Amino acid sequence: MTPIVPVSSPELTLSELAPRAMQSEIRAMSMECDRIGGVNLAQGICDTEAPAEVTDGAIAAIREGHNIYTRLDGIARLRNAIAAKVLRDQGLTVDPDREILVASGATGGLHAAAMALLNPGDEVILFEPFYGYHASTLKSMRVAPVIVPLDAPATPDADWTLDMDALRAALTPRTRALVINTPSNPCGKIFTREELEALRTVAVEHGLFVFTDEIYEHFVYGEAEHISPATLDGMRERTIVISGFSKTFSVTGWRLGYVIADAKWLPAMSYFHDLTYVCAPSALQHGAAAGLEQLGPEFYTQLATDHLAKRERIVAALNDAGMRPYIPRGAYYILADASRIPGETAALKARTLLARTGVAAVAGSAFFRPGHGEDLLRFCFAKKDRDLDDACARLRSF
Repeated sequence: MTPIVPVSSPELTLSELAPRAMQSEIRAMSMECDRIGGVNLAQGICDTEAPAEVTDGAIAAIREGHNIYTRLDGIARLRNAIAAKVLRDQGLTVDPDREILVASGATGGLHAAAMALLNPGDEVILFEPFYGYHASTLKSMRVAPVIVPLDAPATPDADWTLDMDALRAALTPRTRALVINTPSNPCGKIFTREELEALRTVAVEHGLFVFTDEIYEHFVYGEAEHISPATLDGMRERTIVISGFSKTFSVTGWRLGYVIADAKWLPAMSYFHDLTYVCAPSALQHGAAAGLEQLGPEFYTQLATDHLAKRERIVAALNDAGMRPYIPRGAYYILADASRIPGETAALKARTLLARTGVAAVAGSAFFRPGHGEDLLRFCFAKKDRDLDDACARLRSF
């Protein structure tokens, strides 16, 4: 028998992307919080009760047999309801058959849109503090996120503001798009009309797409106003609106979102969404449609009112705990000064707070460039009242 001679072969390795694809700090804190039985203000779970119209609609759809694949861009009922919603809320006319994609979460919508419109080596502007999934989605496609810092509020009740000089300095011939999150995660910033008009000028001058994540559009407080960039003159063709139902209807586990885009872009987006997800969950699409059809304007007004009260409670608790909060204009997150908490980094500060109080927060550094955000923690206040009150009492004990 001829002996088998060992031969050297190339080593098996992970992809070039994999070493940089780590579990997010948000998920890590959620797991640690679960381990000790604490109160999770880290992850934006939004565990308030879902409207009965939505859950009953989904249950009815299951029983009626809506359990198979849908059209790749979603059921007509939901696409029509989305079109009616954006016309009512934003005055935006959308063709439900050619300009709406029902996606597997806003995250799935962003992924499909980026696959359709961006190329490896492109650069995309993100504003800091930024949502980590936006940056990670771009990196997964070998697209480079370019971070432009917003100016931090001068006082706790001021908003983060756009620095147009910093933006223009970040533009290069490879810049392909801007990502705008309004209202934003993690700081609750709402881009003003003046800021959006300035961004429109840049987008038109440089031929840029604008990806706008508007998932928190109904969480707006005080005199603040949510404006979709797609409604501005000259922006309809270049703006990709990404939103969904996870936050508004408290169904984050359903993974149900949507994309609105010009008819020339949507077929490619639908192709990539089909390739990755096939379709969004069919019965759950019926539940979301029922919510849009049956819940009137008072539901959305009450949603903002309820979360404004939650915001006031956590602001008071953080102030009492010596962690000065930056009061958000929208969304349901709040960044707070954690400089008094022991720890060399924000991640260590978050773990110290969890160990001493049982309250989980997220390191501010998860939303900034390396070396920034180390004295900040992010708290989510979209919680049931009893859990939020428990967390506030624990924070005051720190």
